[in-house]
Amino acid sequence: MEQTLEAAHERFAERGYAAVTMDEIAAAVGVTKPLLYNYFGNKERLYIACMERSGDALINTIAEAVGESANPGDALRAGVRAFFSFLDTDRAAWAVLFDETLPRSGEVSDRVAAYRGQIAELVSGSLLAQLPDRTRDAARVEVEALSTALLGAAEALARWWLRTEAISAEDAAELLISTVEPGLRERSTPTSTSKSPQGGNTP
Repeated sequence: MEQTLEAAHERFAERGYAAVTMDEIAAAVGVTKPLLYNYFGNKERLYIACMERSGDALINTIAEAVGESANPGDALRAGVRAFFSFLDTDRAAWAVLFDETLPRSGEVSDRVAAYRGQIAELVSGSLLAQLPDRTRDAARVEVEALSTALLGAAEALARWWLRTEAISAEDAAELLISTVEPGLRERSTPTSTSKSPQGGNTP
């Protein structure tokens, strides 16, 4: 089974979900197509098995990076740097997780959304943990929104970087950090008197 996952992961990363067939994966590992279906059920479940390896690796990388952050700025810097470092060192995992040829609905789409949700929750949880207890509940919705926006920006910048490689992965990370961090620092200042859209103190 491990050999099958390796072969499938390599092909999905190189050519995308839509272009790869169960026939070629079976041929690559020297098994029959019915046996491949017996192991995984269908192409979607085989892809999900590959995705779990990549998704767990990315989440663990980010979690380890932000786990000991001392403040929201540190959490942002650590998370973004870990994200781009992962992209740079394991492009195959990135390609499987963020494949643009994936179905827009169904089990694969649901699993992709779940991984993205986990990453956003990891970032928002890390940011919230650094806020004073008195402001944490009021800031929760806004922090979740900002974390989702940050993930979207990181994905878009990562796609541009993969397409152009006009700058290094490290410089791409620092570009995003330098753009976002000043606003985050301002909104997380305890003396801020700004109000959130819900009327509470901003993070």
